[in-house]
Amino acid sequence: MIGFEYSKLHDYWRLFVSGFNFRRHTGPIHDIESIEEFVTTRSAFIAQKTLYGYVKTRMGTKYPEMFRDDNIIGSVNIAKMHVFDACLSDLCIWAVARAFEHDPMADSERAQIALSIFKNGLQANLDTSVDAFDPDAAVRNFEVRLTGVDWHGIAQTRDVFRESPSRVVKWAPIADELKKYDVEYVENSVKFAWANIRRQYEKRLDRDAVRANMAAGGAAAG
Repeated sequence: MIGFEYSKLHDYWRLFVSGFNFRRHTGPIHDIESIEEFVTTRSAFIAQKTLYGYVKTRMGTKYPEMFRDDNIIGSVNIAKMHVFDACLSDLCIWAVARAFEHDPMADSERAQIALSIFKNGLQANLDTSVDAFDPDAAVRNFEVRLTGVDWHGIAQTRDVFRESPSRVVKWAPIADELKKYDVEYVENSVKFAWANIRRQYEKRLDRDAVRANMAAGGAAAG
């Protein structure tokens, strides 16, 4: 029986992370492509860690039984895309704001870089088996968010990570009467998880190289 439970959980775990790219590079972040790689993979990681962690904690000892329920599996797979969307939105804006904090480029160019990263990251991790998630709507919502971004203020701070904490609570397949006791704990857990991601990014980011590679790319295109 123990072996059966482990096998079912292992199969579920593979289903849960299917479509998510967790590939990690550890070298310098020196161009737009490496910013995109970091943003995409770390957003997937935080989505998986925070959502699965909350669901497993709330279910407690019943989680092996619950994970055999196709309805639960379907609900978590819907949730993972909505949570990933929010994680990607938060990290895209912060990462671009930090990379170009002293750059004289127009804010519209920052927004275009963030939008490109968001679109590519969403497409790279899109689970096409999840019908209850509209990637086009996600892009439209992100475009709307970009219109109000303060690139030289809040976008460079931890306060910009406002979508992902609430999205975990909203979409986790937990009864509302239980969620109401968890809001503060879960949202703080998500915020705490982002702290290490920000430290990794700042440690690896080479702003001068990013600018140089962008200039070289522009010159070559010209």
